[in-house]
Amino acid sequence: MAKYSKKLADKICSLIKKDCYSIAEICSLSGITRETYYAWLKAHPDFSDAVARAREDYDQLVVKEAKNSLMNKIRGYTVQETRTVMVDAGKPGPDGKPLPKIRERIVIEKHVQPDIQAIIFVLTNKAPEEYKIRQSTEVTGKDGKDLIPDRPLTTKEAKAFIDKINGEM
Repeated sequence: MAKYSKKLADKICSLIKKDCYSIAEICSLSGITRETYYAWLKAHPDFSDAVARAREDYDQLVVKEAKNSLMNKIRGYTVQETRTVMVDAGKPGPDGKPLPKIRERIVIEKHVQPDIQAIIFVLTNKAPEEYKIRQSTEVTGKDGKDLIPDRPLTTKEAKAFIDKINGEM
């Protein structure tokens, strides 16, 4: 089993903060086994706390990136596409193969329109009183009449109503 050190603990925490590595990947990159990792979590409270903080930092980073991406989807954005056309320069390189020469480089700016689904997502979640995805279902009886009268039913009327419903099914 590898010996616990502050330097190795810091390396593990930096891996956790940096990417969504699995525990197995973190252990492999750090040169320890999973058993060692879990043993250190139990044996070293400072390591356990540092790992928890590193996970919180990573989670905050992911949320921040998601918010930035969502804003780009809401606003729309511009991207540049570059296409390079290469031709033979007419001179051989050190390996005997012809050297390439740039003939032309084309840069195209494309605007990506705002994403309607992203806009709907934000509005229905951030302003639910104003923006709802509404579905309305109305059930009426024959000729659009109410199924149940607005007044309370007598016991006899309720039984007749239930018998009528059961007979129609």
